[in-house]
Amino acid sequence: MSSIYDTLNDMQKEAVFHTEGPLLILAGAGSGKTRVLTHRVAYLIEEKGVQPWNIMAITFTNKAAGEMKERVQNLVGFGSDQIWVSTFHSSCVRILRRYIDRLGYENHFTIYDTDDQKSLMKDVFKRLNVDTKVYKERNILAQISKAKNDFISPEQYAIDNQGDFSKKKVIECYKLYQEQLKNNNALDFDDLLVKTVELFENNKDVLEYYRERFKYIMVDEYQDTNTVQFKFISMLAKEHRNLCVVGDDDQSIYKFRGANIKNILNFESVFTDAHVIKLEQNYRSTQNILNAANEMIKNNTERKSKTLWTDRGDGEKITFKMVDFAQQEAEYVAESIKKYVENGKTFKECACLYRTNAQSRLLEEALMRKNIPYKIVGGINFYQRKEIKDILAYLKTVNNGVDDLAVRRIINVPKRGIGAASIDKIQEYADSRGISFYDAARDEKCLEYIGRSSAKVKSFVDLIQVLRTKNEFINVRELIDEITDVTGYVRELEAENTDESKERIANIEELLTKAVDYQLKAEKPSLNGFLEEVALVADIDSLDPESDYVVLMTVHSSKGLEFPNVYLCGMEDGLFPSYMSISSDDPLDIEEERRLCYVAITRAMDNLHISCAKQRMVRGEIQYGKMSRFLKEIPLELLDTGMKKAEPTEKRRVTRPTQASSARQIINSKAFEPRQFKVTKLTGLEYGEGDRVKHIKFGEGTVVSVAEGGRDFEVTVNFDKVGVKKMFASFAKLKKI
Repeated sequence: MSSIYDTLNDMQKEAVFHTEGPLLILAGAGSGKTRVLTHRVAYLIEEKGVQPWNIMAITFTNKAAGEMKERVQNLVGFGSDQIWVSTFHSSCVRILRRYIDRLGYENHFTIYDTDDQKSLMKDVFKRLNVDTKVYKERNILAQISKAKNDFISPEQYAIDNQGDFSKKKVIECYKLYQEQLKNNNALDFDDLLVKTVELFENNKDVLEYYRERFKYIMVDEYQDTNTVQFKFISMLAKEHRNLCVVGDDDQSIYKFRGANIKNILNFESVFTDAHVIKLEQNYRSTQNILNAANEMIKNNTERKSKTLWTDRGDGEKITFKMVDFAQQEAEYVAESIKKYVENGKTFKECACLYRTNAQSRLLEEALMRKNIPYKIVGGINFYQRKEIKDILAYLKTVNNGVDDLAVRRIINVPKRGIGAASIDKIQEYADSRGISFYDAARDEKCLEYIGRSSAKVKSFVDLIQVLRTKNEFINVRELIDEITDVTGYVRELEAENTDESKERIANIEELLTKAVDYQLKAEKPSLNGFLEEVALVADIDSLDPESDYVVLMTVHSSKGLEFPNVYLCGMEDGLFPSYMSISSDDPLDIEEERRLCYVAITRAMDNLHISCAKQRMVRGEIQYGKMSRFLKEIPLELLDTGMKKAEPTEKRRVTRPTQASSARQIINSKAFEPRQFKVTKLTGLEYGEGDRVKHIKFGEGTVVSVAEGGRDFEVTVNFDKVGVKKMFASFAKLKKI
């Protein structure tokens, strides 16, 4: 036997050498699963005499497929190019290109991307007279995608949801959407799998051909498969039953994309003669980090028992940092990274992980202030995100209107029916007279030149003029609120009700937080000053991918990666785990969040830093929260809180507390309990209904009403200059006159 297998540990060897029958390899984080798969392919060819074209290996990304091909080629050499190594979707395209005519399509079918799908759904909406104020294309498409992932046809979907009025439009749209796809000889990405399974179900000769070809099938990241992917694989493997699936149920974090964790949990129920091998030796992390991950994840009920271990030694304890404010957390991370590099390390060894993209803003600014290079992976710079650029473009237009790019960006955002032709005419008029785009849009002669769209352009100009007037009396945060309200920007995102739209709303809320933070710190806050500060932060030179930089990313984006020095930020209930999972009726939603936290912890190789804040600003308002429940599941003896041990004195003997007891004091302290927002009682206010009061910005006014809200007293005042305003008493700081 070749010596290439000598480098494998005992369990890896067992997984490589077990070639016949169903095999489930439970591969813990950092346990070398790709190494096992590639060596297994080599073993099948070199030692078992299996022909390369009889082997199929399925991965989830083209990058992973490419890496596997390269590693197999290095091991096998000649003939490795005949092994079928590809993603699920690529495999299905190859099959459908050959046989889709059996389903009534032409073989040169088109594959629709996301934009194509939205365009087609818009056409469906028009044909069905769907009210776009009530229904959004993205929301309907998301529901259709979920149905396809569960292998539910339009006809079956109609049967399953008959009598459900809320699904009536979805049923109609799904049916017509599929009809239009077929009329256009097109498939969307979900169809690639669905149609392949339909092909197998209705054409036994095709299924038999591929069953005979793929005598040995291997599937990577099996915990991320959905129902239709499971059906595709199980149909192919039914004849020879040499199906090897590799995955880790503890790293199943894509439920929102349709992943069905039951596929891996119930594998032995479907394949009753399946052999199970656990890869528990970790080659990535220190034992302290693994112990933290092990102890936390064992609180999940939906999992297969496994315990990660390593021979790398215990390593450093996990640094735990609690701060008062989220800004301090970002400063702590930046300062820690700076010291890390000063000790001879590199920036590229460091990664900052967080639950939501909106959390990156404070980290970005803290790193900028310390001249630390960084790169956002799986996302874009906070100030470069579409929704943030849109709102900033409105602010720039309100500020002076000289920025033609800003005005052009938002003149039809949200859509007002001002097309590209009209925008080009305005620009032509402006260029011919040497004036700004906005000034041209205000010109009556320009409006005559535009023609039919003139009324819509005038409506936009009137909107900006109203906002300019209000800007004289309201602060930046209120101006942003006004913009998102009168334009309907946020309402459109709320109506979409997708993961993407919710993320975009969270980013806008983070911009509100930035505005409040600016107002509190600036000596003379103004719109111009805010835009100047944002411009300095946002004006970042593009970073060379080969350069030395800190990586910022969500935990979802970090899956499959590893870093020597990891910072896990924002570990508070409501953020991680999310409020949605905490308030969900399904207890398994919390388990998905715990798996996500497990993924975050196991990205760290040598050093793991976990931090949380007693309070952070969300949607421009301060929120108090308690430490993440996941933190409390980590054994105290694994944590380094940074607390110094007490030293004995001559007067009395003092017992030195251990690190574990120091950690216990902090974690069990009341500092981690949610604090109540305390306000002065109504009887303590110096004003009441009908009283005249003065506001530092709005001037004088009359109190219309005082009502007790959930956390504060809501005061409604009719100001002499700016009209009626509703505000919280503690923030308003009204003075009776």
